[in-house]
This record gives sequence, structure tokens and C-alpha cells, in this order.
Amino acid sequence: QWWLSIATAAALFAAARLVLPDLIALAAALPFVAIGGYAAWRQLRAPSATKVADALNVLRAMSWEEFSILIEEAFRQEGYTVAKLAGDDVDYELSRNERVTVVCCKRWKVARTGVAPVRDLFEAGQARNAHDYIYVVAGEFTANAREFAAKKTMRLVNDAELVRLVGRKRTRQVSSCRIPSHPVCSLLTSVARSRRPGSCRSSRS
Repeated sequence: QWWLSIATAAALFAAARLVLPDLIALAAALPFVAIGGYAAWRQLRAPSATKVADALNVLRAMSWEEFSILIEEAFRQEGYTVAKLAGDDVDYELSRNERVTVVCCKRWKVARTGVAPVRDLFEAGQARNAHDYIYVVAGEFTANAREFAAKKTMRLVNDAELVRLVGRKRTRQVSSCRIPSHPVCSLLTSVARSRRPGSCRSSRS
């Protein structure tokens, strides 16, 4: 919590100024102030749990075509070259700085993902000589899945991280919101017009 860093800084300053000049005591406390300030800034920028939940519901309601456009563009924004694959366990192969990353995201609507599909991604990536692994879902991962991913240094993307990933500024226009005020619209910086009220579609510029 950010306030712990601020409290630590205040306590450190109060203790240090008993034996040191105020300026030196302040210098000793400044790193904790900086850490607390940064943490508070991140917390203020983070979307609320309600907005994240609403955005995830919209992502789950998308077709694979719509969701894949968001994911592809999101990884391009991270600097990857994106290649779509036709395998069951790997949906994309990403390339950046001579490193290969495999991604599985076609099962993004699953409410709870266990260790089996995460292991399948790892094994498929091993067969492709991948360096890194990313599994994307709009639901949750089981404890076993997270434990396996941690041991294999795999990146699991869900919840608020998924919302942030697809909410970055993009070079393609994507119409994915049923109403202009929907939480997902506020995360997507370029949104095309919908075909009709109550519908979702995607378009490439």
C-alpha cells in the first residue's frame, strides 16, 4: 500500500532528525516518499473493479474475429511482430528482439482455466523453440495453473491486466462497444461507429 511508504518516510524523518540535521533527515526519507507517491499515482490510474468487470463482460461477448483484432493490435503496440497460427494450443507467434513468444488466447471466454491448457501451451512452445509464453483469458486461473506458470516463467494475462492490454492507443479502429459510454470505450482510444444499436462488429482502417 502506498500509504505504508509515506508512513515509513514520516517515521524515518522523525527519528533521523533527532540525531541528524533536518536536511539530511529529509534526504534519508525522500526515497520512501517517492515510492509512496508512485504507488499512489498507479492506484489512482487503475480502473475500478466495477469498470474492469464490465469491460471483461464485453470482451467475453465478442466474437473471436473481434477479440483477435484487439489482441493482435495490443501486442503490436508492445513492439511485437505478430503471426497468426492455426494450431490448437498456440494462436499467435510473436517476435521481438530475436525472441519468440507463443500466445494462447482463443479460449478467452472460459470462466476458470486450469493447469492443463497452460501446460499444453508450454509444451507447444517448447516444440517451436519459443523463449516466452503468454496465456490470455477474460476469466480466472486456478492456483495450480498459476503455480505451473510461475515455475515456467510464463505470463498469465487476465482481469485488469487484460483490460489495460486491449485498452491502449491503437493504430486500427475497433468497434467493440454496444453503447458509446461503455467502460471498454473509455479504454479504447479509437472506436469506430457501430453498425446498429445493440450490435458489435470490427473494422480495419
